[in-house]
Parts: sequence; structure tokens; C-alpha cells
Amino acid sequence: MPEAKPGLQLELLELLLVGAGAVPGALLRWQLALYLGDQNLLVNVLGAALLGFLSGLPAAPRRQLLLGIGFCGSVTTFSSWMLAAVKHLSAGDWAAALGLIGLTLGLGLGAAALGFNLGRRLKPPEPPQSPT
Repeated sequence: MPEAKPGLQLELLELLLVGAGAVPGALLRWQLALYLGDQNLLVNVLGAALLGFLSGLPAAPRRQLLLGIGFCGSVTTFSSWMLAAVKHLSAGDWAAALGLIGLTLGLGLGAAALGFNLGRRLKPPEPPQSPT
């Protein structure tokens, strides 16, 4: 994750990287919703796994902006997950609401941990050694 900067600063390259990742992420989220219906659990767990994987890789701030914050941030959906839980609660279905919350948290944490550990196992290629 890029280091926090004091105050609000919009660096053009950073802004473009986040936007370039967010657009395909949002479009993918929209298409998944059209074809799979309200699949917040699936989308959020897969997004957690991908973000975990990216975070486990060697540091690359531009990649994190593009794919982590931009793509994963727009393809996953906290607000839709909460709305689904509220709809269950408003219908009086506490078991479904608590099940959705618990299952998403448990699977999401597990997926993020798995992705993170997979990312950490990848090592960058060794630079070629010049003969001396």
C-alpha cells in the first residue's frame, strides 16, 4: 500500500492509475451482477483473494494503485454486502443476515490470507549476472 501523505494530494499519475483500474473493475462488477445476480459473497471473496495476493507480492506502489485500490476496490462491494444484510434483517430473517455476515467475513479473511501467502511465495526473478 502506498505511504500515506499529509493532506489531500492528487498526483496525476496516481489518479490515472487508480482510475484505470477502477473502470474495468466496476464494469466487471456490473456484468457479474447482470449475469450472476446478487452474488456479493462470491465477488467479495474473490476480490479479497486477489487483493491478498497483490499485497503479498514484493512492493510495487503503482501496481497496488492500479490493481489493488483501483480494480479490487471497484469490483468488490462493501455497501452492497451491507444492504443485502439489512434486507434480510428488515424481512425478519436474522439467521440469513448473520449467516451472510459471518460467511463473508470468514471466507473473505481466509481468501485474503491464502492470496497473501501465495503472493509472498513468489520471488522476483534474479537479475542476470554478468560474467566477470
